[in-house]
Amino acid sequence: MRIAYLDCFSGISGDMFLGALIDAGVPAKLFENAVEALNVGARLEISKVNRSGISAKKVDVLVNGEKAAPRIAEAPDPHPHSHSHVHRHSHHHEPGVPHFSPMLREVGASHGPEHQHSRGLTEIREIIEHAALSESAKKSAITIFEKLGEAEAKIHNVPVEKIHFHEVGAVDALVDIVCAAVGAEALGVDEIVCSPLNVGGGMVECAHGNFPVPAPATVELLKGAAVYSSGIQAELVTPTGAAIVAVLAKRFTPFPKMKIEKAGYGAGSRDFPGHANVVRITVGEIAADISSDRNVRATRPEEDTVCLLEANLDDLSPQVFGYVMERLLEAGALDVFATPIQMKKNRPGSLLTVLAQPQDAEKLTNIIFAETTTLGIRRREEKRQVLARRWEAVQTQWGTVRMKIANMNGTVSNYAPEFEDCRRIASEHRVPLKQVMQEAVKLYLQTQKH
Repeated sequence: MRIAYLDCFSGISGDMFLGALIDAGVPAKLFENAVEALNVGARLEISKVNRSGISAKKVDVLVNGEKAAPRIAEAPDPHPHSHSHVHRHSHHHEPGVPHFSPMLREVGASHGPEHQHSRGLTEIREIIEHAALSESAKKSAITIFEKLGEAEAKIHNVPVEKIHFHEVGAVDALVDIVCAAVGAEALGVDEIVCSPLNVGGGMVECAHGNFPVPAPATVELLKGAAVYSSGIQAELVTPTGAAIVAVLAKRFTPFPKMKIEKAGYGAGSRDFPGHANVVRITVGEIAADISSDRNVRATRPEEDTVCLLEANLDDLSPQVFGYVMERLLEAGALDVFATPIQMKKNRPGSLLTVLAQPQDAEKLTNIIFAETTTLGIRRREEKRQVLARRWEAVQTQWGTVRMKIANMNGTVSNYAPEFEDCRRIASEHRVPLKQVMQEAVKLYLQTQKH
């Protein structure tokens, strides 16, 4: 299995993550195209900097020609006719200036002119949906934004539908999050793994007083993650960075056994004495896929455990069934499918089957109970064998297509172009889908001859 490991020994923010991706080889042009596709008046400024002697990539978001930070944000105000408050995060990524997170405000919280320009989650979803991006990248970006919104809504005790991003904060966070989703996809790894996160220390100035680092929204977002503080008195993990990690990282663990292929460093704005203010991303194969010959992959399929959820359904609308399948897949199901069955009283029905990681079983069970008419769900764990897989990118005349490649006994046993990449290219360039898929396969086979 090919993984990307995030070393967050100095925390993480959206711009640090983008810098690390670029430094690890993700083309900057990919991010520039994504920003252009959003059409929100933003662009990227990419530079190389040093942080305590470590060379790293620095990414800044410019909105209408100016740096987006500080990100002024409006916190929900329970008194509509009072003066508005600003939720401030004193943050190390903008030295000498208080950092303003892309916080959310309650609709109608204030009537001053400064509140006329803001974006709700619905509008942000529409911007992402209409952008020329892959479907998987869109889905990841929307999930990250929703997670960020839900965390802020819970902290401020307002419905998520009633909160808006301030215009500047929305554009900055939108660029960070969409580029994070696009860049993570371009890495072509099976899994992103994260180290325990150094959250920093000190206090942050919030709308109605001071709070200790990490900020309340960051704490909410990092539930289930491994965190610590090294004693640095600064906010090292931003809410946007926390949301990105919470969605993209599958697990939190110390540095795994792996064969390193490449690494990249993304810089924060401040340069701490004696402490490299960077996040590092390391890409390679985990030890389970490494044979004694470094050029040969595992000679036998890997074995793992999956959870199988089953429910018999005979009174559920087919339209609802399709929606349930989408929800389960979005929530992390490995696979969802239906099998026609004949139930008691000779009723035709469907057997809903969900394959999941054991840690996701409870969450998926709750979705099935909430969205279907079933009164019971069967659950069991089963062993499965999976072939070692990796991604390789081929450059067609219309754009990049990822190829999923499976290995068995040290040789390639299966290969196929990523359907979503091919569908996006076919739609954008108005060429037949089968032509794009055939071109991708042809180019991949040509690379195998050299």
